[in-house]
Amino acid sequence: MTELEKARKKYEEIPIPEELSIRIQKEFGQWEEPENKSAKGRWRIHFRQTAAAAAALVLLFTAALNTSTAFAEGAARLPVIGAAARVLTFRSYESSEKDLHIQVEIPSVELISEDFKGLEASVNEEIYRICESYAAEAQKRAEEYRQAFLDTGGTEEEWEAHKVEIRVWYEVKSQSDRYLSLAVMGTENWTSAYRETKYYNFDLEKGSLVSLKDLLGEDYPQLVQESIRRQIPEREQETGMTFWEELPQIGEDTGFYINEAGNPVVVLDPYEIAPGAAGTQEFEIKM
Repeated sequence: MTELEKARKKYEEIPIPEELSIRIQKEFGQWEEPENKSAKGRWRIHFRQTAAAAAALVLLFTAALNTSTAFAEGAARLPVIGAAARVLTFRSYESSEKDLHIQVEIPSVELISEDFKGLEASVNEEIYRICESYAAEAQKRAEEYRQAFLDTGGTEEEWEAHKVEIRVWYEVKSQSDRYLSLAVMGTENWTSAYRETKYYNFDLEKGSLVSLKDLLGEDYPQLVQESIRRQIPEREQETGMTFWEELPQIGEDTGFYINEAGNPVVVLDPYEIAPGAAGTQEFEIKM
């Protein structure tokens, strides 16, 4: 029996006490924390959940789905990865003013296996920090841009027509018994200079994050570049653009996700490999 199967078996065998339904209702009422509790405090409380609490969450979702239409519509969009891991929206909020709209969805990765040894907490804390920081910095940039626009002769009416939008959200790129691949993104519709994407790739059997080196071996930089070079001619025909002859360096910071086939997909930002009009370019590296 693999470690993944052991974790799933242990998860499924967790006993559910009779009084749990009452406790679940109480917890559900506290899902929106009182205002005097800080976001940091809520975050720490979230990470103290055990496997039993995860089982309680499943029952909580079931009860809520049967009693709340709004909750059911939201839950329908939540990706679930077997019994080994799941991705939930930890915090979601919107802020709209006459000239600025902010939408934020912060994910939380829940890993059932005990073999992850704190990885869940550290990753979720990093995701939370990245999302909140991006949203705050993007709002500051938008406000500075607005002031510069007005200072150089623009009017309030002209500025409002810009309809500035800031969005922070996430996507589950793939989900299987072996891998969970998650992308956390931040964008601003008035500029592409600050677009940011962070990828998290989990090996659910080994209980660790996965790197290109783990998937492709020591020679992964060369293997990735060779694969990209083979794909460029067809990509140039598809886009009608000429790609750079010199390819970007491939290293530990190179963004990638794992697709449904279990292969890494290297993601190159605009201007890294082709003119900016070509946008972001993705290359599947078949193993």
